Amino acid sequence: MVMPKISLDMPSEIVSDLKKHVGDSKKFVSLADAIRTACRKMLDQLDEIDARHGR
Repeated sequence: MVMPKISLDMPSEIVSDLKKHVGDSKKFVSLADAIRTACRKMLDQLDEIDARHGR
């Protein structure tokens, strides 16, 4: 699997909130994992919306 690197700007408040869920015994193993998971969830939700609208 090819995994291109991306760069983005994000408000520090969001980064701080995400980091509360990252680490040993937490939901995500890394900040990148948390962001990938959030993107996948958003794309799944958009797919569901599109399906409901016949797109």
